[in-house]
Amino acid sequence: MTSVRAVPALPDRITIREVGARDGLQAESPLTVDQRVDLIDALLTAGVTHLEVAAFVSPTAVPSMAGAADVVAAVGRPEGVVRTALVPNVRGAEMALAAGIDELTVTISASATYNQRNVKMTIDESVEQIGAMAALAAAAGVPVDAVVSCAFGSPYEGDVQPADLALLAERLRAEGATAITLADTTGMATPRRLRDVFDVLGTDLGLHLHETRGTGLVNVYAGLLAGVRRFDTSVGGLGGSPFAAGAAGNVATEEVVALCDDLGISTGLGVEALIDAALLVEGFIGHPVPSRVAHAGPRTRRS
Repeated sequence: MTSVRAVPALPDRITIREVGARDGLQAESPLTVDQRVDLIDALLTAGVTHLEVAAFVSPTAVPSMAGAADVVAAVGRPEGVVRTALVPNVRGAEMALAAGIDELTVTISASATYNQRNVKMTIDESVEQIGAMAALAAAAGVPVDAVVSCAFGSPYEGDVQPADLALLAERLRAEGATAITLADTTGMATPRRLRDVFDVLGTDLGLHLHETRGTGLVNVYAGLLAGVRRFDTSVGGLGGSPFAAGAAGNVATEEVVALCDDLGISTGLGVEALIDAALLVEGFIGHPVPSRVAHAGPRTRRS
């Protein structure tokens, strides 16, 4: 008799942090503050309650993120919504906290070369900087999510060993990070490599996945089966690091939600309204978004 392997239980609900207004737009030609706020409003209409609204970075380095404080002020404080901002250093953290942001995301890479290219620091210097930012945030009662880029492989150093990743995560928590998110910056993750990492780090972490090699959505499913309950996604599948050649967009929010809807997993988000938001930003940036669901629609559409 052929045996049938039992499929692990899927979660009833997951948390999605929408990163389209920051990560999704950072490599695009700059949009106006009003356009960015219009996108955020469309995402809120779709039910998004946790989203990255801006990055407090040098506008010379990342022109598309200029006017971060203006975006935060225009969005205001919607009830029940967590507004996140990316900050690269202490000055950025000070500016984000002064703007009244609810959560900070800080970045560090498991790849020494990528870290140097991205934030112009060694990994040790980044850990120290994150400690200083976490201290500021703690004093303000604001949580800090440390996002570890190139967590599943680097285009420069190759594979990242799970034990090294675990050591880095331990250092970040010791410095005051309240959460850890693993980012597949250049799309090198596969379900097998995710499993190897989960075996060492566990699944009390977030996943930030990209579609560079077409494995983003299958990696989401692998994460769900393993027990991950927090995911970063980007409306329209926009995104990609400007500091890594060939890095493609994030997993599309509407694609993840369409998948979860079919699996009976609640996200609190409406796929049709997300498609509306994806097509809105498509008009703003002047080229098609990568998302397949944005163009083909979900399996069943509203009448």
